[in-house]
Amino acid sequence: MNDTFLKVLRGEQTSYTPIWIMRQAGRYLPEYRQVREGVDFLTLCKTPELAAKVTFQPVDILGVDAAILFSDILIPVEAMGMKLAFSEKHGPSLAEPIRSRSLVERLSVPDPEDDLPFVLETVKILKAGLKVPLIGFAGAPFTLATYMIEGGGSRNFLNTKKMMYQNHGLFGGLMTKITDTVTAYLRAQIRAGADAVQLFDTWAGVLSPDDYRAYALPYVKQIIKELKGEGAPIIYFVNGCAGLLKEIKASGAVAIGVDWRIDIGEAAKKLGKRFVVQGNLDPCALMMSPADFRPKVREILEKAKPAKGHIFNLGHGILPEIPVDNAKALVDIVHELSGKGGRVS
Repeated sequence: MNDTFLKVLRGEQTSYTPIWIMRQAGRYLPEYRQVREGVDFLTLCKTPELAAKVTFQPVDILGVDAAILFSDILIPVEAMGMKLAFSEKHGPSLAEPIRSRSLVERLSVPDPEDDLPFVLETVKILKAGLKVPLIGFAGAPFTLATYMIEGGGSRNFLNTKKMMYQNHGLFGGLMTKITDTVTAYLRAQIRAGADAVQLFDTWAGVLSPDDYRAYALPYVKQIIKELKGEGAPIIYFVNGCAGLLKEIKASGAVAIGVDWRIDIGEAAKKLGKRFVVQGNLDPCALMMSPADFRPKVREILEKAKPAKGHIFNLGHGILPEIPVDNAKALVDIVHELSGKGGRVS
């Protein structure tokens, strides 16, 4: 197996910089769109053979150094007892947003083996066929809470912050249930075969440093502490991390994913030598020609060198509009410029 990705997470020297791409199984790939023609998004997530198929696709097509389980961060939220729906235009929606004690009390902490068996079966299928490491994942508690409280996406997260500020006990009770759910969910993925896991905190960047320390970080720290004994490295990605890096250092993760809004050299300096950094090309840069984004790739590779290790990635998920040939070129350029000069066979 090509374990370059795992070696970097372990702090070992490697001959080149590994790369994977957030949302690498997605609509920019014609092969993915072909699978989606026959099924809706939730059915795809819940059908192990199909979820595994689209997970394999970018590994085979792009030559990335790691696969990431195809699923969605809200899958365990549905298992907690909320009705989940997806719209191509408007994204996810959750019926009856959680804004009262009775609704928090109604939520359960699901058993992954009983309530999410399709996820674990997908992991097992992938482990039997992959020649690169498999990344499992979950949403971080604060990010999941925003969806559960708002009922979907939000511009200002008014209802979430209202609960945070006005009803600490209610917010804490919700976050505790989410934390227990995420911990069990990631533990189950690891035990089913995931080689590493990533915790996505997509919306933590909307918090001030003080509020992040009070309302988000303690729950992330608890998850990572409880998973330490499982033996899988943990990557923590915070979208909008620039103002939170000092606080993020206390998370306990071995690697920190950074978005494109901060210079990766500055991020590496602020994080220090204890952390692997992951990132951080602007996803829209892939609209340029490979010749034009090549210097940007080179700059990121150079600036990340002071870190304990570097995993190349975009600063957020790849966009549906990106030409697949540009995604292929990105992988090849990272491999070439960092010393590999070709794809892993």
